[in-house]
Formats: sequence, C-alpha cells, structure tokens
Amino acid sequence: MATHFYTAASVDGFIATDDHSLEWLFAQDFDQQGPMAYPGFIEGIGALVMGASTYEWLRGNQETWEYAQPTWVFTHRALPAPEDADVRFVKGDPTEVFDDIVASAGGKDVWVVGGGDLAGQFAEAGLLDQLWVQFAPVTLGSGKPLFTRALQLDLIDVARNRDFVCTRYRVRTGS
Repeated sequence: MATHFYTAASVDGFIATDDHSLEWLFAQDFDQQGPMAYPGFIEGIGALVMGASTYEWLRGNQETWEYAQPTWVFTHRALPAPEDADVRFVKGDPTEVFDDIVASAGGKDVWVVGGGDLAGQFAEAGLLDQLWVQFAPVTLGSGKPLFTRALQLDLIDVARNRDFVCTRYRVRTGS
C-alpha cells in the first residue's frame, strides 16, 4: 500500500487557477492510453482523499460522482454528499484518520487528489509516498500552487505523453 499525490501542473507550478478551475488542463492534448495516464493509475486506487475546494469543484463540474472508491474529504464546513456514494467528511490532522483511510482502501493504494496544501500536510506527517506530476505545456501566472511546503524527492520515472512531461517521484522520509 502506498499513498500518492497524482496531479497535473502548469509549467510554472500551479494545479488550478485562483478560482480553483481546471479548465486550462482539459484544453490540453493528453493520451489517456499513454504513459502515466489516469486510467492505469486509478486501477490501483482503493480510497481517495481531497480537500473541500477540490471536492466542491468536482461536484460543480461533473454530472455524476465518478468514483466508486471511498472518498475522504477534509473540511471544516458542512457539505452535501452525492447520493449512492461513499463520501466521508473529516477534519483535523491527517494522522488522526489515516488508519481508517488505509483500511477503507481494501489493500489498494490511496490517492491524495488535491489540493497541494492537503498533499503537503500528508507529506509533512510522513504519510505521502509518491508524487506524480503531469506537467502541461501552459503557464497560468498565478493560482493554486502544486505544493505549499518544502519536500525532498527522488525521481523514479519520467516519460513524455504527447506534449506533457510526466514525472513520478518518491518522497524522502524526514524531509
């Protein structure tokens, strides 16, 4: 079992615009059957973790909830859950619920969907194993940063997927 932060970022290091939009990403050409693509990644995922802003963006931009896996949303607000979905709202330090998240994954991996600050909290607590970043051929100039904390990483893999540079890193412990 491993915990991954799998995301895309602009070349200048942002994962979303200032208003949390990902529309810039969907305008890019990415081969879903190519290296480090989402379909292959999601097969090994048993549970998802996300912050409230990511959750609200997904709810506002998807017609239906697309995930069968248990989803853990870190929030301090009351948010509605989609019908017929296993969405669990939690608050506090990731270490307080990490064992429950892992148990809900049923032996598969955990995906920290976003945002960058939440992934940083997992990394800071020693709970993040890998960082996958698909760098898109675009700059945003401002927005939500890829990470809000300093990390030391070891490059595991790099590949090209059309115009994207796809990277996978191991998070160094004690960083």
